[in-house]
Amino acid sequence: MAFAGFTDETFEFYAGLEADNSKSYWSAHREVYDRAVREPMAALLAELEEEFGPGRMFRPFRDVRFSKDKSPYKTQQGGHAGGGFYCQIDADGLMVAGGMYAPSPDQLKRYRAAVDDDRAGKELESIVGRLRTDGFEIAGDRLRTRPRGTPPDHPRLELLRHRSLYAHRGWPADEPWLATPEAVGRVRKSWRRLRPLVEWGAEHLGGDALPG
Repeated sequence: MAFAGFTDETFEFYAGLEADNSKSYWSAHREVYDRAVREPMAALLAELEEEFGPGRMFRPFRDVRFSKDKSPYKTQQGGHAGGGFYCQIDADGLMVAGGMYAPSPDQLKRYRAAVDDDRAGKELESIVGRLRTDGFEIAGDRLRTRPRGTPPDHPRLELLRHRSLYAHRGWPADEPWLATPEAVGRVRKSWRRLRPLVEWGAEHLGGDALPG
C-alpha cells in the first residue's frame, strides 16, 4: 500500500488516548489505530526502505512492569530504520530524529573516547553545529557535571556530558501536507540531513543504540 498521508483521525486518536489511556478506549478505537496510525506508518517506512533500510515499528503497548505509571498504551507511534533514524506520530504532529538514543555502557565508553579524540571529536562537533544551523534541536540524557577524570576546560565538554545524543525536529498536526504523500519527502530530506550523525555513531559506537 502506498503512503497517502496521516489524516485528522490519526491525531484525534492520540488526543483521545491521552485523555483516556485505558483498555476500554483502545478496544473501542482499535480499528481507527489500525487504519489511521499503523497502516500509514508502515507504508511510510516501506517507501523509505530502499534508501535507509528496513523499517520497524515499535509496539503500541507500554512495559509497565517496573514503572509507577501503569498506563497501558504509548501515546505515540514510533518507527525506526538503519540503526539510528527515527520518526514518530502523536497528537501534536510528526517528529523525526536521528542519532544515538540508548547506548550500552560499552558503547558509551567508546562514545566518550571518540569525543575526546581530536579528529573524531571535532568531526562530531561540526556535525552537531550544522544540524543546529539546519533547524534541528540537539537533545539527549546528560550529566549535570562532567565524566570522571574529564578536565573542566575540555574543548568538547558539552558533548562529553551526553549519555545519549540525537537531533530532532517536528511539525504540528495542522500542517496540511501531513495528509498527503509529501510527508514521505519531508522525512526523507530530514533523515538525509541526519545521516552524518547516525553514521558517526555507527562508526565509533558500533551496533544499534536504539531504545527498546
